[in-house]
Amino acid sequence: MLPRWSEAFQSGRAGRPQAPRAPKSGNFAVVWLRLEHGLSVAVQIENLAPQFKLLPCVVLSDQPSDEEALAAFAAGARGYCNTHAAAQLLVQIAAVVLQGGLWIGESLMKRLVSATGRLQGSVVSAAEGETWSKNLTEREKQVARTLASGASNKEIARTLGITERTVKAHVGAIFEKLQVRDRLQLSLRVNGHSVKD
Repeated sequence: MLPRWSEAFQSGRAGRPQAPRAPKSGNFAVVWLRLEHGLSVAVQIENLAPQFKLLPCVVLSDQPSDEEALAAFAAGARGYCNTHAAAQLLVQIAAVVLQGGLWIGESLMKRLVSATGRLQGSVVSAAEGETWSKNLTEREKQVARTLASGASNKEIARTLGITERTVKAHVGAIFEKLQVRDRLQLSLRVNGHSVKD
């Protein structure tokens, strides 16, 4: 266990992911898989002991990259982050994953959100118009559109001339009103969700 891991999860335990001994029920909630250099992400996730495959997996990388993150998600991971992330961040990641969400780094999230924006030209959205925004205030609509274009909270704050704290409040209200869990879902909703065949 790295010190930050112990700080984040005092009752956590480290071991080989192929351990044959099954955990006692209720002892594990999330599997944190630290990648070994030189082996593919898919192989390492596939090599998890059977009892660990039933749990959500967060992949930890010493040298994170968007490509490796995509490979981790393609192999079934629910989260991906730097091995040396701060304890507070690890706790936050665990909370998101345990609530059924995905933990996607900012760089990859920007790429995904940007890609959904580029798809907008081939999206069937004329029939819906902007019905997604009917329950939002004008400021929330501005924040949602800017967020859906791939901007970070800091960039939104700078663009709209408001504080990051205010942006966070708007984002929370938008997620609740539109019943979306994350930025990717919001981007899909704002940019249209039905793609032409």
